[in-house]
Amino acid sequence: MSLLSILLGVTAAIAATGGIGSGIYGAAKISEAKETMESIKTRHEKNIRRLENTTKKTVKTMDELGKFELEILRSFDDFSNTIEQIQNKPIFKEYKKDGVVLTKYDGINLKEVSTGASVILKGLGGGAALGTAGGFAASGATASAVMAFGTASTGTAISSLSGAAATNATLATIGGGSLAAGGGGMALGSILLNVTTLGVGLLVGGIIFNIVGSKVSDQVDEARKQVEENEKKINKICKYLRDLKSTAENYTVSLIKARDRYEENFEYVSHAVNDLKKTDWNDFTEEEKIATQNTVLLVELLYKMCQVNLVNKTSKDDDINTVNHTAVNKSINDANSILSHI
Repeated sequence: MSLLSILLGVTAAIAATGGIGSGIYGAAKISEAKETMESIKTRHEKNIRRLENTTKKTVKTMDELGKFELEILRSFDDFSNTIEQIQNKPIFKEYKKDGVVLTKYDGINLKEVSTGASVILKGLGGGAALGTAGGFAASGATASAVMAFGTASTGTAISSLSGAAATNATLATIGGGSLAAGGGGMALGSILLNVTTLGVGLLVGGIIFNIVGSKVSDQVDEARKQVEENEKKINKICKYLRDLKSTAENYTVSLIKARDRYEENFEYVSHAVNDLKKTDWNDFTEEEKIATQNTVLLVELLYKMCQVNLVNKTSKDDDINTVNHTAVNKSINDANSILSHI
């Protein structure tokens, strides 16, 4: 065998060995990239689950608060029916003390509020989207929304309607009035009651949908960057959601205290009017008069508390909402102040 043949053979062998080595190295890199991508996607999925779990817990708490506020407002119907029977009662004036201001008692408004709350609760029982009731509490719309239901687009008081007519009138009011009047009508009202406009989107902001719905890139470096950015946003959202949940729980406790004191005083008034048949203010004992005045005050307090918005909605699509600690804390402090004086 010539030297040239030997050299060619060795060269070929070396070339072959190098090719096999490059192939092994390339396969290893592919395998490593695949494992890295799987790890990135697992991390992303774990973050999304954490976000979903935190959201679910917060929305549940907010829904409970929203329904509780609606139940409080609905209960005012019994109070309104009872106090309307009392003749020669004084004019219950606006309350001002220690920086706390409550508007003057308005029996007609309470009647409409109770009717609106009753209709909304019926709608929520029909399978409304998760977060709908919480959306009312978040936006402070629990009291203001039901107040808007007082008059249907026809000019007929909703409280004078019943059944489907009351429901349709209320939904039309939510939708901005009847179609004939230029509003969205019953159809729009139904949508507003059943979509995330008043639900998770209002509680958190549009950013949550952008994150949950985002698709991880197929490129390793881009995917890692994307997931890391999303993780920072998710951490921020979860912190906000935990804060909102805690705030809602504290506010619920304050509402329960005020509601319990209201029921305690109203029971005394109801007994005097409905059981003892006292319908003249002059026949009331001093204790019964005080209980009536306290009940009126507590009704106005509860109504005002149901107007507090727990969430400050962001105007930016790429940002999250904030908890309205200022308004919530003031409402709790005002409630504590009033409860300490009666």
